[in-house]
Order: sequence, then C-alpha cells, then structure tokens
Amino acid sequence: MKFLQNITPRDYQQKIFETCVKKNCLVVLPTGLGKTLIAIMLTIERMTQFPGEKVVLLAPTKPLAEQQFNAFQKHLPELFGDMQLFTGAINAQKRKKIWQTADIIFSTPQCVANDLKKMLYSLEDVCLLIEDEAHRCTKNYDYNFIAQKYKSQAINQRLMGLTASPGSDPRKIKEICRNLNIEEVELRTRESPDVKEYLQELKTEQIKVDFPAEMEEIRHVLKKLFNSYVEELKRRRVLFGPVSKVALIKLQKSIMGTISRGNKNFNYLLGASACAQAIKLQHALELLETQTIIGLHSYFKKLFDQAAKKQSRGVMKLVAKPGFNFIYSQANELLVKNKEHPKVDKLMEIIQQEKNNKEKIRIIVFTQFRDTATAISKRLNNLGGINSKVFVGQAKKSSSTGTTGLNQKEQKKIIEEFSEGKINILCATCIAEEGLDIPEVDAVIFYEPIPSAIRSIQRRGRTARLMPGKLITLITKDTRDETFYYVARSREKKMHKSISDIKEKLKTGTLYRKKEVQDKL
Repeated sequence: MKFLQNITPRDYQQKIFETCVKKNCLVVLPTGLGKTLIAIMLTIERMTQFPGEKVVLLAPTKPLAEQQFNAFQKHLPELFGDMQLFTGAINAQKRKKIWQTADIIFSTPQCVANDLKKMLYSLEDVCLLIEDEAHRCTKNYDYNFIAQKYKSQAINQRLMGLTASPGSDPRKIKEICRNLNIEEVELRTRESPDVKEYLQELKTEQIKVDFPAEMEEIRHVLKKLFNSYVEELKRRRVLFGPVSKVALIKLQKSIMGTISRGNKNFNYLLGASACAQAIKLQHALELLETQTIIGLHSYFKKLFDQAAKKQSRGVMKLVAKPGFNFIYSQANELLVKNKEHPKVDKLMEIIQQEKNNKEKIRIIVFTQFRDTATAISKRLNNLGGINSKVFVGQAKKSSSTGTTGLNQKEQKKIIEEFSEGKINILCATCIAEEGLDIPEVDAVIFYEPIPSAIRSIQRRGRTARLMPGKLITLITKDTRDETFYYVARSREKKMHKSISDIKEKLKTGTLYRKKEVQDKL
C-alpha cells in the first residue's frame, strides 16, 4: 500500500480494511493482532481521498494515545501529515491553535469532548474518526458525546471502532453500533481461518486447588455474619430476590439515592448501614476464597482502624461481634504459622517449573486486587532468578497494604524493564489488559478467573502471537472461582452469537429500526 512503511498487511487486515473503506465498521480483533495497522491503512485512504481534511484517533488513556501516535509515526512517512498528540498538559487555547494546522490528532476523549463543549473547534473537516477500545462507547462516556457531535458536524464521515471484545450483552453491542453508526462488524478470533495461520500454539490449562479445612472454618463464620445482615435487609423489606455482591451494590445505590432525595425514614437509614456491612463481608469472603490470607488480614485490620477512629457506627458494631473477632484471630493464626492461600504456593510451583524449563522467561500474572499483586510479587522475588514487579494503575489513596499505585511515567519504566528482560514477571491488575504495548510473554497466568468476556480476551491476547504460549488459570474448588470460570466461557460464546446476529441485522437493515431502539431504551 502506498505510503505504508516498514510493514506489510496480513490477508485478514487487508480484508477488514477493504470493508472499512466502504462502511462505518466495528473491528473486533484480539489484542496483538494488528488493529492499529488497519487504522493506519484507513487513515492513508481517507486522507488521500479527502486532501486537507483531518483524522482523529481517540484512546481512553494518555499512554494508549501516545502508543497509537508512535505507531503512526513509525509506519507513515515523515511528510505524510502533521501528527499531534493532545493531552491535558496542553492548555485548551493552544489545542485550538494546533487543531487548525494538524492533519492527524491523537487524544483522550476527555480533551476533545471538553474542547467541543467550549466550541473551540468543530469536527466539520474530520474525514475519519477512530475510537480505540470502542467497547467504552456507551452511556455518558465521552466517546459517545464525540461520536454524536461527529455525526452532526462532519461532511465526509467515516467512523471506525476498534476493540478486542465488545462484551457479551447483545443490548450493549447494539448500543455501541448505534452510537458509532456502524454499518458492518468485522470479527476475528484466534480460531478464524485467515488469522490462525499467523498465530502460534496456545496451550490452556486449568489448575484446581482444594479449599483448606482451616480456611473453611473462617468461611463458615463469615457466611453466618453475612447472612445475619441479609436477613435484616429482608426484614426491612429493602432486599428482594437473589443475593450477590452486584445486587448489594445496586441496592446500596438505590437506598442512598432515596435518602439523598430527602426520605430520612429510619428503616432506610438502618437498611443503608446493614447493606454497607453486608458488602464488606461479601468482599471479605471473596478475599478468603480467591485471593490471599495476608490480603484478608489487612482488610480486617483496616475495618478495626475505621472502628477505632469511629468513622462508621455500622463498622463499630460489626467488629464488636464475637464472630468477627474469631475470624480475625483465625486469619492472624494462619499468618503466624506461615500458611497462605493454596493458590500462592501453586503459583510459586508453576513459576519455578517455567524457570527450570526456560532460563529467560517472561510471564504476566493477572489478578483482580492490588494487595494480591503486591503479596504474590513479594513471594516470587524469594525464588532464585526471579525479578518480579507489581504493575498497577494510578491511585489517589493507598490500599490496605500501603500500595499507592503507579503514575504513567512509572508504568512506562516498568514496561521498558520488562521488554529488556530486567524484570521477568509482572504481577498486574486490569491496567495491563487494555491496549498497552507490553511485549509478548511466554505465559499468562490468571490468579483467579474473571466473569468478563472482554477482560478474559484482552488478558489472553498477551501470549502465543509470535511464539508458542501458555494460558494457565488457577481455580479454588467449591468457590466463586469455579463459577466465574464457566461464566466467562459462556459469555464469550454469547458474544460471538450476538455479533453474528447483529451482522445479520445490519445486512437486512433491521438493526436500527425504531422499535428495536425503543426496546433497548
């Protein structure tokens, strides 16, 4: 392709590009399979067709926008066009001036949305709008606002959404398609015939561990405490139906909304407190079943600190309960005996085995919680030849173990050290899932399964691209780990079916019928 430098498109990239030339397209392609190259090819096509007009590429974070900016610079000639990176560090008036002369603009959605609200410029002469991580183009996210402005302002319109997965909910996928005015969806998976030939073998393994008897004792008392709060919520007639962490968080939001609107009914006030404690106990159960004992113990200490400072009457009552003191002392006793969650020891064993098989390893261990990442990284660094670092997002306040998060500069340094082999294990939270240019790894380890198709696909995409890779999932038997593992698999299958249905409706022109929109709303 004319102007494209240092790279040749693969067959599937060429086919997807050809669709994107003709129609607004949602490109669903696993991490590491070259969505950015398709965006570059379409940029060349649109700017050649509409000389003097602009291309805007949006990414949800500054590092992702920077990454796209660098990729475009690498694969386009220096004189192809004026490329500019918009960040919050550049003041709005300066952005307004840059907009006038720039040809390709890379930005977070917040920057462009704020500028459009202030009417510093319009999208009239933008011939291509690309939204990376397009699964975010829902509800009130700035992606949606910019897409609506684009559809009302631009003369020569073309929209492109890029994502590893739009999720499994058909209504959400329809919403993304409607918001981006999508006319075609191009979906590829690792198993697609035109993709498979370019990928290496991915071995998957689920390793199950038993839930220990001494931890079962703690779980029994935790559940008893939890159920006492659930019964109270039912007695107060504020909780109906199934009980889960998500249901409780929704209930809490609903009760607090009622109170904030002026209903100071005593029943609601006590219900709000009971709901808050039930959520805390549900979180403690999750830590016990799926995370680490040190993380659970730290969480209990945090609750004791809150009670000592009299920050919450509900917490003061909770920690005063005999059952709570029992589980705290039991967790403390396990730590004194140097006993941890069995997944921690199993993880050490796996990493040691990988190190024995291959001298130079590069592995990402994914986990939900920062405290878990910190705890397992510390243990890993006791193994010979292992240099592990925690890779987490930014945080305004510290976690229960004192982890304050990493700013973007620190994140960048860790990725560089990981690329150079100075670090060989990353213990990462969700920050390492989305888009970031992390080098390919020998293995991806899920410390716990997650019930999300989007996040599972993103994590998995970190391995088995240019060399064979492994995906290992740790599962604690008889816990939510087992449920979440099967939920994620089911949602991924549902995603493929939903996209197939939407593709069919796009072909027949029935996706955007007024009735379907009303059904969604």
